[in-house]
Amino acid sequence: MKLGSNVSARDRIEILVKLGYEVSRQKGSHIRLTPTNQKGSHHITVPDHNPLKLGTLSAIISDVALHLGISKEDVLKND
Repeated sequence: MKLGSNVSARDRIEILVKLGYEVSRQKGSHIRLTPTNQKGSHHITVPDHNPLKLGTLSAIISDVALHLGISKEDVLKND
């Protein structure tokens, strides 16, 4: 996963699926993902925008890393 200016939501959702998340619902232009593992309740909402804003992408990566107990760099390596 790269932090850049041309990152789409659909690309990031594919990476989150590799990390154990699945799409649980979509309401308008926001897609909610829930982990399939048993590490407790956690939800990520990804706006279906192309491209994603850098701050939004960074917040998603930080939130996923915190929940999974891995570094942000390890999340980025799953691209």
